[in-house]
Amino acid sequence: MNNKLFVGNLSYDVDEPTLQQLFSQHGGVVSAVIPKDRDTGRPRGFAFVEMQDQAAAESAIRGLDGSAVAGREMKVGISQPKPRSDDGGGRSRY
Repeated sequence: MNNKLFVGNLSYDVDEPTLQQLFSQHGGVVSAVIPKDRDTGRPRGFAFVEMQDQAAAESAIRGLDGSAVAGREMKVGISQPKPRSDDGGGRSRY
């Protein structure tokens, strides 16, 4: 199992230290990253949290999925790899 979690429906008021503290209640946290919009620099409403091991990841999913944080109900699950495109970098082949 992948130890990297996707956290969706994240409040814009939650920062990375808060996220790390919240998830650390379920085990060791390797990293917590909230992607920012390139143009505005604002959070995009989701995050990735890498847990130390599978048991911690499973505990975080069970304990935090559906829980309300800063007024929003978070969705927590295993992060799925982004599908790779065949065009080699976003350019059209035609």
